[in-house]
Amino acid sequence: MSIVIDTNLIYLKTRLNLSADKLELYQGKTIDEVLEAEAAAGNTLAVELANELLTDVNLLMEIFKLTDPNNRFIILMNMNEQQLVKFLPLMEHEDLVQGLMFFTQDKLLRMLEDVPPEQLVNTVLEMFSEEQIVRLVPEEELDAILTSQELDKETVLKHLKSIQPEYIAQMLECVKGEEIQDQDQLDMIKQVRELNPLEYKDALVSLQPMQKQQLTLSLAKENPDLYQLIDPRAYTNMIDNYKQKPELVKAMTVIETEEIIKMIEELPNDLLSVVITQLDPEVFAQHLMDENPEIIAELVAG
Repeated sequence: MSIVIDTNLIYLKTRLNLSADKLELYQGKTIDEVLEAEAAAGNTLAVELANELLTDVNLLMEIFKLTDPNNRFIILMNMNEQQLVKFLPLMEHEDLVQGLMFFTQDKLLRMLEDVPPEQLVNTVLEMFSEEQIVRLVPEEELDAILTSQELDKETVLKHLKSIQPEYIAQMLECVKGEEIQDQDQLDMIKQVRELNPLEYKDALVSLQPMQKQQLTLSLAKENPDLYQLIDPRAYTNMIDNYKQKPELVKAMTVIETEEIIKMIEELPNDLLSVVITQLDPEVFAQHLMDENPEIIAELVAG
């Protein structure tokens, strides 16, 4: 296999002290052929240049015009997946995130369901307010939060004070089966405290949707980790219904680089190569020199 890219013959002319006639003669020749011919002709500069190509990053960039994204792309397209993915940790986070635009929205949402819960919630909060979240997720998700074992009963009862008395009365009526009239709010909350675990759970679930949203929001203001209890699919369905891919990708900037890299690795090699062309040219050249000397050899051989 050989890799053929546009090389900098003008630089070679200066570096090797070539005449205009020789430069014309070397048109279409590979770097290897030029250096070999000059070395055979006794040009010691050619020998020095051949050695430096394996050690001097700036020279490598100059000879093969690695500041040109097209040249970087040609090189990358001659690499296998294992070689390509090693470039990803070297990239800027923002450039990796932009690579997510190559996925469909459906694929992005499926991958989003697999990120750690905290990062999923952070992504959602980039697109929706907390008020919108408790309003848009299915009611059963609020039930799951309110009845979670991670919520201490006393904490719930403290926030229950923000609920209007008539709705607390409805909670008690639901589990006691009798009408509650003209009772003090604190007295009713005391009654809720005395319910057995099953009755307590049923009482919370029986709250009206608006009051569930209000109570959940109040609890989550004190403990934002509660949003992590919502099923990932509920979040992705909400995103799919209300947001477009560009908004989603922008929000995914808050996901940690390690997770973004896992996603980008799922791209086919041609698109993966496009993403990697955004890597800083000097970093790209240094990585080639450190990890892929065989690629440099192929470039030289042309």
